[in-house]
Amino acid sequence: MKTICLYFEIHQIIHLKRYRFFEIGADHYYYDDYANEQGINEVAEKSYIPALRTLIEMVKNSDGGFKVALSISGVALEQLEIHAPAVIELLHELNATGGCEFICEPYSHGLSSLANEDCFREEVLAMRKKIKDYFGQEPKVFRNSSLIYDNEIGGLVAGMGFKGVLVEGAKHVLGWKSPHYVYHCVENPNLKLLMRDFKLSDDISLRFANSEWSEYPLFADKYIDWIASLPDNEQVINLFMELSALGIAQPLSSNILEFLKALPVCAHQRGITFSTPTEIISKLKSVDMMDVTYPMSWSDEERDISPWLGNALQREAFNKLYSVAERVHLCDDRRIKQDWFYLQASDNFHFMTTKDTGVGINRGIYDSPYDAFTNYMNILGDFIGRVNALYPVDMDNEELGSLLTTIKNQGEELVQLTNEVNKLQAKLKQAEQKVKESSTDDKPVKAAPKKAATTKKVAKKTDN
Repeated sequence: MKTICLYFEIHQIIHLKRYRFFEIGADHYYYDDYANEQGINEVAEKSYIPALRTLIEMVKNSDGGFKVALSISGVALEQLEIHAPAVIELLHELNATGGCEFICEPYSHGLSSLANEDCFREEVLAMRKKIKDYFGQEPKVFRNSSLIYDNEIGGLVAGMGFKGVLVEGAKHVLGWKSPHYVYHCVENPNLKLLMRDFKLSDDISLRFANSEWSEYPLFADKYIDWIASLPDNEQVINLFMELSALGIAQPLSSNILEFLKALPVCAHQRGITFSTPTEIISKLKSVDMMDVTYPMSWSDEERDISPWLGNALQREAFNKLYSVAERVHLCDDRRIKQDWFYLQASDNFHFMTTKDTGVGINRGIYDSPYDAFTNYMNILGDFIGRVNALYPVDMDNEELGSLLTTIKNQGEELVQLTNEVNKLQAKLKQAEQKVKESSTDDKPVKAAPKKAATTKKVAKKTDN
């Protein structure tokens, strides 16, 4: 029996403000609050809110037959908390239906998996905790930023306890194989891979409203017929896309949500089910390993990492950022950590791309890739200066780590000693109170008059 794994990602660009060279060292706030508020409110109104309401309705009306998976970056979740709490409420409502699985991804939606193992692990675990705190789910499946994956990343993800990972079904990796099976990681066979069917996914997310497309208009029954016509032994159809495809990339006027709502009905008629990623990796065995020597992603025709690291500008910014990765990982300054997550976001590097993909890139405030590079490097110069101000610049990371460990141990010892002092002071106070109460109880009572002696004297006088 065929099953559809439908997954949506929520991520929001953190817009940086125009930052001049002379502001380095003087201004430590890097963000365009107006652009961030305007951007997230627009996507929430046009996409997230109507799309989530539709998914909630689909789950409730399917009597358990329709299921969906979602992931959300930490930086997007923070922006939604501030500017669009209605989206958070709908995510909770969708979670309460029991028909949604939340998948873990890097907190920053960044490229740390390509640069620093410790930083990658730190932000993945931070996002895992966020999902647990928000939705009460312990994520078992992982997806990297833009589905970036290779064998080494798979080993890291498996080492963090994940059972499955979503990856791109890139042709240069699959070869003659089909994405409609479960595969496993080369470095750890226990980590199962669910591979995206990019054609069927892009038919919805990229081509649905294109009137020049040969399959336009696309109806749900036709789409399900395509899936039903696949060979019987190809059981898993993975449809992965951004949630903003529903309303932004494909406007609501295209009836994209009506198409989505009709999918479960048409699928049921053809004996096709919907499953969450965890259900699939729990029920189906891997048919083979998937050897991914070089990083792949779901972006552009090449399905590689060139959209973020394809030119000298991007690589210079990337290397400069991660030159302080160890120091930031060791620090516990809240503002430094937050800026670190925001500056890692992959969008910052994508704005610097010089690739001609045939698709226009909205660079926001930037006029060109070089403008994006200059502005980012100015901000990065200030950020690195703040990091270096926290720790000695001439001390290498190993020495710094040893020093910070010593300071941390001393701090913990100081806390223990303070607790002991507090306990002793409490005992001393109790002892003083007991002594005070005891002295009150033992206070001598004033003696009564000696009446007996007086009586004897009176008796003697009488006798005489």
